Amino acid sequence: MKIHHIGYLVRKMEKAAVAFEALGYVPEGSAVRDEGRGADILFLEKDGYRIELISPYTPESVVAGLVKLYKNAPYHICYTADDFAKDAAWLEANGYTRMGEPQAAPAIRGRRVVFFMHSSLGMIELLEDI
Repeated sequence: MKIHHIGYLVRKMEKAAVAFEALGYVPEGSAVRDEGRGADILFLEKDGYRIELISPYTPESVVAGLVKLYKNAPYHICYTADDFAKDAAWLEANGYTRMGEPQAAPAIRGRRVVFFMHSSLGMIELLEDI
């Protein structure tokens, strides 16, 4: 599995994007509204590193509680899976708890993602490589 991005919670998408751009990050397109997750998502890249800004737009968002708890902070690493089912099974067999079923991610051209939690590492995301 290769690292695809680091997910970064932000309260205000526009302000966070401006701050990252001042550090030299370049947006990879425009922010995408993910209706299923209740969040706006924007990818930025610098020197081969990609970050995902994710900001809830509704109190029911899957990340709204996390933003209240952590404010603006990184919260997951996303890995690209060469074999999505095999890599997900490996994670589950090695102490990672799956947090729901795989879902299409509108901000990543509809590729499937699934999140896992590990007691020693926290949250990771697995991204289908197509």
